[in-house]
Amino acid sequence: MSETVFRKIVELVRSAQDLAVKVGLPNILQPGLVKEMIIADILGHKVISSKRNADACDPLDPAIQYEYLSCKEGGSGQLDRMFKEPQAERVKSLERITRNKMVYYAIFYKSNQLKPKCIYEITPDALLKETVRQLDQSKNDISHVGFSNNWAHENGRIVYEDRNG
Repeated sequence: MSETVFRKIVELVRSAQDLAVKVGLPNILQPGLVKEMIIADILGHKVISSKRNADACDPLDPAIQYEYLSCKEGGSGQLDRMFKEPQAERVKSLERITRNKMVYYAIFYKSNQLKPKCIYEITPDALLKETVRQLDQSKNDISHVGFSNNWAHENGRIVYEDRNG
């Protein structure tokens, strides 16, 4: 029985990959991409699949970019590999925040990790301030910077909320 289910899952993933390639997404299994697609669909954004760019942009103006953070309920959204030192790398890391018109923090249900519970809109300035604070306190030159659900609630505004639970 489970072999049949696994075979069907692989078949569906291959079909999804075939569709993704048709719209310029070369790797549907790229970490975070499916959740970014879900968030972009809700917010009316266009996904950017390159790992070196923002996560999404305005569908009418690609110069307007957005960053997405996501986690499950009770988790922490994070920016990976942010540099404290050297200064040139720190500036480059922080551009991952400052290049964006807005940042969106999505919390997904624990019981259904493809279903968003809510999405917060957070200004890049608020995210930048907290990121700098965490980097300054870090003992490491390279850190993962985390943002709790409570932090998002205190620093953002809800732009999407699932009312069906």
